[in-house]
Amino acid sequence: MALQISATNPEHPALLLDLPWDIPLEEWPEHHLVPLPRGISRHVVRYARAGAEVVAVKELAERPALREYELLRGLDRLNIPSVDPLAVVTGRTDTAGGPLESVLITRHLGGSMPYRSMFETTMRPATMHRLMDALAVLLVRLHLAGFAWGDCSLSNTLFRRDAGAYAAYLVDAETGEVHPQLSPGQREYDLDLARVNISGELLDLEASGALHPSVDPIEFGMEICKRYEGLWRELTRTSVYPAGKHHYIDRRIRRLNELGFDVAEMQIAHSSNGDTVTFVPKVVDAGHHQRQLLRLTGLDTEENQARRLLNDLESWMATQDDYAPGDPLAARPEVLAHRWVRDVFRPTVRAIPLDLRGSMDPAEIYHELLEHRWYLSERAQHDIDLDTVVRDYVTNILPGMRNTLSPAAGGGADAQAGGTTATGEGA
Repeated sequence: MALQISATNPEHPALLLDLPWDIPLEEWPEHHLVPLPRGISRHVVRYARAGAEVVAVKELAERPALREYELLRGLDRLNIPSVDPLAVVTGRTDTAGGPLESVLITRHLGGSMPYRSMFETTMRPATMHRLMDALAVLLVRLHLAGFAWGDCSLSNTLFRRDAGAYAAYLVDAETGEVHPQLSPGQREYDLDLARVNISGELLDLEASGALHPSVDPIEFGMEICKRYEGLWRELTRTSVYPAGKHHYIDRRIRRLNELGFDVAEMQIAHSSNGDTVTFVPKVVDAGHHQRQLLRLTGLDTEENQARRLLNDLESWMATQDDYAPGDPLAARPEVLAHRWVRDVFRPTVRAIPLDLRGSMDPAEIYHELLEHRWYLSERAQHDIDLDTVVRDYVTNILPGMRNTLSPAAGGGADAQAGGTTATGEGA
C-alpha cells in the first residue's frame, strides 16, 4: 500500500511530506523534533516541525488512528476544547519495505502543559483545585455533547492558562464514543474512571515526592466527582424563566459563582413559554475580572466589583438584538460594553446625589445598586427596573446607613457611606 496522507487542509500534505515517514517515530532524527514537554502515553508521541507549524505525531494502528481523527474532527465542529486534528498518515513502510504503524497528527496546543510538567515544582493545593475545576468543566461539556470519553485522566488532558483562566483540553480521544445523548450510567462510568485514574496519577506523584504534603490523592480524586455533579445539576436543570424575571438569571449566576465557576458566555432565547437561558462555565484566576472589565469598558475596579459588573454586562448584552456570539456581522463585545457604560452604568451612578455618595466610587455604587435590585426583585418575585431601584436605595437605604453609624463609631461620613446594603453584602 502506498503512503497516503489524509488531511483537513489541502496545504498540510505538502508540509508533512518532508517528515521521515520511512523511519519508526521513536527513531526520528533530532533535527525534525521540537523539545517540548510530553505527557505519559501508551503510544510513541513526538513533537515535530512541519513548515511553520509545530505538530504532535502519535504512532498507532491504522483503524484507531482513523477513528480518533474523525472523533477529534467531530469535537472540533462542536467547539469542544480538544487538540486540533490535522492529518492521518497510512501506508507507511521502512526502507526495506516492512510495514510501519500509521500516525495521527494534531496541531500543538500553544501555551499548554501536560500535568506532570506542571508538577515539576510542588504545586500549591489551591492551583490543584483549579485544575480539577477545569477538568470537571471539560468533562461536563463532553457529556453535554453526547461524548463518552472512556479514559478521562490527567495524562489525557492538556492545561493552558489564558488571561488568567485555566482551561482543560482533551488530547486522547482513542477510547471515545459519540451518542445522541448519554445515559446516567454512561456518565457515571466516565466519572468513576476519572476518579480512579486521577487518584492513581496523584499517588504516583506522591511516591516521586512531587505532590504537596497536604494533598490526599484519594480525596482529590473524589473532588472531580463533586465538582462535576454540582456543575452538571446547575447547567442541565430546566432553565426557562418567565418574561420579566431576569433576576432569576442573576440567582443562577450566583450559584455558579458559589461553585467556583464564572460565566464565560450566556445566551437567552425568547419563546412563547419564556426565556431559555444557556450558560458556558469558565474557571478563572485572581485578577481576571479586573483585566477583562478594564479591557472591555475602561473601568478600573476591585476584583469582586469587576465580577459583579461583568455579570450584569453579560446579562444586558444577551438581551440586545445585535448580540450574536460567533457572528462576524454582529456587534463586537467591546462596542456593546461601551454602549452599556454609556446607557446603563453612567446614568445609574449619576442618579445617586453627590452628597449621599460619601467615599463610594462609581463601581462600588453600581455594585450596591445591583445588590439592592436583586433584593427587591427577589422580594417582589419579578424584575425591578434600575430607576425604581435607585429611588428606593436613595430613599430607604442611604439615610438609614447614615443614621445608624455615628461618626465616633464609624470614622466619619466617609465610613458611613461605605457600609453595606440591606442585603448584607458590601463591595
